[in-house]
Amino acid sequence: MKRLFTILLLVGCITGAAAQSYTDSIAKHREHYIKELLENKRAPIKPHQAKDIHFFAADPAYRVWAEVKETPGSQPFMIPTKSSKQKPFREYATLTFKLKGETYTLHAYQGVDLIKDTAYKNYLFIPFRDQTNYESTYGGGRYIDLSITDIVNDRIVLDFNKCYNPYCAYADGFNCPIPPSENSLQTDIPAGEKTFIH
Repeated sequence: MKRLFTILLLVGCITGAAAQSYTDSIAKHREHYIKELLENKRAPIKPHQAKDIHFFAADPAYRVWAEVKETPGSQPFMIPTKSSKQKPFREYATLTFKLKGETYTLHAYQGVDLIKDTAYKNYLFIPFRDQTNYESTYGGGRYIDLSITDIVNDRIVLDFNKCYNPYCAYADGFNCPIPPSENSLQTDIPAGEKTFIH
């Protein structure tokens, strides 16, 4: 009995340490995100406004594995932006995953102009909406960035704790792609960045 208690205690400690480690990694990711945001020459906010950037608490339940199904031969199409301009994208793959027992699919895109740039040729863009929009998150949806190099055996980690707001959530005058209707999730995603209120 004593041995069983010791094993359960060790398992609990390991699980707790893993959760703490994940929370710490998300905290560092967010610090880096805010730092890069402020350093951008086109930054939509000033340093003193950084205190108004808020996130949901890191939750490992919103870090999921997605099955990747590539869509070779997909044709470029235009995605409207907040400023009414349009940007060309092509679908690279669909990402199918389970969340709270339900199955969902998001479409991953490549910017047609970025494919030609060696620094961004593997960049995948996932703009999405969910049912927290206009409540606790920005009404225009949020974004997730991934890389083709993150795909392993046709699977990829989709971490909603790392989703972030488009620049349009902070200020006007930016060409932020509007998530296509096919990327509207019929569920709440209380993870990642919240609404910016200044």
